[in-house]
Amino acid sequence: MTVKEKEKLPLIQDDPWLEPYNDDVEARLERYHKALSEIQKAYGSLSNFADAHKYYGVNFDNEKNGWWYREWAPKAHQLFLTGDFNQWNRGSHSLTRNPRGDWEIFLPYDQYKDTFVHGSRIKVHVVANNGAMDRIPAYIQKVIQDPQTYDFSGQLWFEPSPFQWGPYNLNLQDVLKEPIIYEAHVGMAQEKEGLGTYIEFADEILPRIKDYGYNSIQLMAVMEHPYYGSFGYHVSNFFAASSRFGNPEDLKYLINKAHELGIAVIMDIVHSHAVKNLSEGLNEFDGTDHQYFHSGGRGYHEGWDSKIFDYGKWEVKQFLLSNVKYWLEEYKFDGFRFDGVTSMLYFHHGSTSFDHYDKYFKNDVEWDAITYLQLANELIKEVNPNAISIAEDVSGMPGLCRTVEEGGLGFDYRLAMGIPDYWIKILKERSDEDWDINEMWSVLSNRRWKEKTIAYAESHDQALVGDKTLAFWLMDKEMYFHMLVDDPNVVIDRGIALHKMIRLFTISLGGEGYLNFMGNEFGHPEWIDFPRQGNNWSYKYARRQWTLVDSKNLKYQYLANFDKAMIHCIKENHIVSALHGRQINMDSANKVIIFERNNLIFIFNFSIGNSIFGYRFRAPEMGRYKIILNSDEKEFGGFGRVDTDFIHETDEFQSLSIYLTNRTALVMKKID
Repeated sequence: MTVKEKEKLPLIQDDPWLEPYNDDVEARLERYHKALSEIQKAYGSLSNFADAHKYYGVNFDNEKNGWWYREWAPKAHQLFLTGDFNQWNRGSHSLTRNPRGDWEIFLPYDQYKDTFVHGSRIKVHVVANNGAMDRIPAYIQKVIQDPQTYDFSGQLWFEPSPFQWGPYNLNLQDVLKEPIIYEAHVGMAQEKEGLGTYIEFADEILPRIKDYGYNSIQLMAVMEHPYYGSFGYHVSNFFAASSRFGNPEDLKYLINKAHELGIAVIMDIVHSHAVKNLSEGLNEFDGTDHQYFHSGGRGYHEGWDSKIFDYGKWEVKQFLLSNVKYWLEEYKFDGFRFDGVTSMLYFHHGSTSFDHYDKYFKNDVEWDAITYLQLANELIKEVNPNAISIAEDVSGMPGLCRTVEEGGLGFDYRLAMGIPDYWIKILKERSDEDWDINEMWSVLSNRRWKEKTIAYAESHDQALVGDKTLAFWLMDKEMYFHMLVDDPNVVIDRGIALHKMIRLFTISLGGEGYLNFMGNEFGHPEWIDFPRQGNNWSYKYARRQWTLVDSKNLKYQYLANFDKAMIHCIKENHIVSALHGRQINMDSANKVIIFERNNLIFIFNFSIGNSIFGYRFRAPEMGRYKIILNSDEKEFGGFGRVDTDFIHETDEFQSLSIYLTNRTALVMKKID
């Protein structure tokens, strides 16, 4: 090996296709080191740099005994603090520029203790080139909406005493190794036609998740957003937990309850874009279009109708990094799922096919965003070494889930977004007879070496209006008429069988972690449609109907029973943290796939009618084997055709012989 080869970054060493891009990978690492060095020189550490929320916004100064309010608005002409405390006078409390160039005002406690109080509403009146407007402070930590005028304003939230965090009954290292994630939305988690709350979620939904066996929840729509139907992705106030679902203490109660149950809480963080609204968000805060965002077209996302951050600007990096640290420290989140990473990485926001490595390193790459993400991941580990970081990326950017020093971006996992797209595609476009088992294997097992993925059969994306859940693609309108347990129906039988097989195939083969959107585990029958003018502002489809799965008269229980057994099997045998699945048998004629992963044998018969007595295949080793999971069990909505008590023993050729029924998945384990 030459000296030059020894100096190559591990990412280059592990992927020969990256050899021509060695300089590009080196350059992104150099940019990161340069940015980090500049931050450390100015602030001493990355963590100190990420304390901007303790300087900007409203903060109490114990030494001076009063409140500072500070705002970064470099191009504004004048700022005035206004609110309940001064009867919304827009001229009485003028901010001044301090030596740093920020705007600030000090309110002595003795003078304002009776007016500048917990629960008071505030705004900042900004006079700039775009006129004079009331704005919500950028670093505000609570925002409320007036039920009569629908106007949003900041709200002072001074906790009378610090929140009392309870026992942390969670080994976060274990979760980081084997994340089994339950994706959830607090507002639509209840059965009632209305908004669910943090408290209701904690008391009513978390016990379900614990019982199912998931070790993490991924909370959507936490950051404040003016339009409920945006699913939380058009964020206006980055440091404010959405008040739709309760107060800050209520969210802390939810997280604390999860930790007591041994469940990690991952936040869906949105740093890929921001709402373009002027009255609620950051857009044109100081009168320009280029304060937090890029100016002109570069600062506007046409597909999302939103604004794009200028990740190369010092103050923007500090704002976003402080946001990361704030959620980790203030609310004790256990990590993040970064939304829209593909959009961040490229100027075209992902609107291309990634069919050549040039597209990962040339022309359209947003290097400032890459540096920001590297800094963010470094900060996360600095604040909590066991916190988890997940990227929503469909492009397959090389090194996304490798450490920064290896030449990567520092994420722990990426979402395997191609898998749900694939399942929907074949359900929409192919008959069962045309399913290609070799293609299925390829899609589920194709991922970058040493880069971990979270596999999923469907998430919230597949449940929205305009698409269908897997259950609905499989069973459609028959779900409304034939889900009673004593009502046999071939469409429902097929749907239940394939729903279970698709999920087990995905979790066992598709990645190093797993995700499910709430309700999909039991085949929730309807799409998600948030209240809007087109549906007369109805909450009918923005909820989860738990009575369906709780009813012993309905077949939804079968899917939930299987999901619970599947999760237990996967966790008990440490499947997702194991090496990739290893093929044992691929039988196209009978549509049978058999593979081994971490000493379990996974057997799938996708055939529509071939049930085979004495199906023979070579076992990984000699011995006696037992079926530990059988999708055809009656408690899972199957027909009970396979005897799971029977012990299978290898013959002199190291072969096993089993009864392999159609549309059935089996998991076998060597017992001696």
